[in-house]
Amino acid sequence: MMSNKIGLIIIGDEILSGKRQDKHMTHVLETIAPIGRQLAWVKYLGDDEKQLTANFQQTLKGREAVFCFGGIGATPDDRTRQSIAKAANVPLLRHPEAVKEIETQFGEGAYPKRVLMAEFPQGSELIPNPVNRVAGFSFRNHYFFPGFPHMAWPMLGWVLNQYFTQLVEQEVEKSIIIKQTPESELIDLMLEIEAAYPQVKVFSLPHVGSERYVELGIKGKESVDEAMAEIKAYLDGKNITYEN
Repeated sequence: MMSNKIGLIIIGDEILSGKRQDKHMTHVLETIAPIGRQLAWVKYLGDDEKQLTANFQQTLKGREAVFCFGGIGATPDDRTRQSIAKAANVPLLRHPEAVKEIETQFGEGAYPKRVLMAEFPQGSELIPNPVNRVAGFSFRNHYFFPGFPHMAWPMLGWVLNQYFTQLVEQEVEKSIIIKQTPESELIDLMLEIEAAYPQVKVFSLPHVGSERYVELGIKGKESVDEAMAEIKAYLDGKNITYEN
């Protein structure tokens, strides 16, 4: 069964070298939150075919949907399409609909090079590109987009509307602010709560600056209110003040 969480792979030597800054992660976070999805993990990978293939071999075994940005062009440094095909041990085939889109957009200029971008792993489905009609593709639990945000983000929106319309139960998150107690004195409490309520996750976020405080919170799909009530009871018993 597919997980409600999503993996994210950002591909490109230009990201790892700092020549370009990644903007996809923030956009994905903002886009999947309203439909109840969360990021499970994020990977930044270069345009290295062996590394990409090894990573795809692992992610193809996972339960998460995986969104991949970058490396699906036609130049020699674009190796994403080849790598996912090798990882799945399937051939690259020209997708008829993707070929038609490129031919419609570029005419005779589709050949001999642009049409290479219509080669997807066997069994792939097309992700339409409303900007220049050079499609992305989905393969099993993976969805592949170009690296350019102005193309990739409308394509991501199409994928979410097409495949992720079912709302899922969202995690509830509650937290309190503790101003005069160091984070180290809250560790035992956090361990006790996680032991008593294994279905929730406890977190602490210390803030430094002109005003120091710790945001102590819990998140989960059930027992959040009960766990928070126990946290507050513990703090009250220790005469530790807090704010909701």
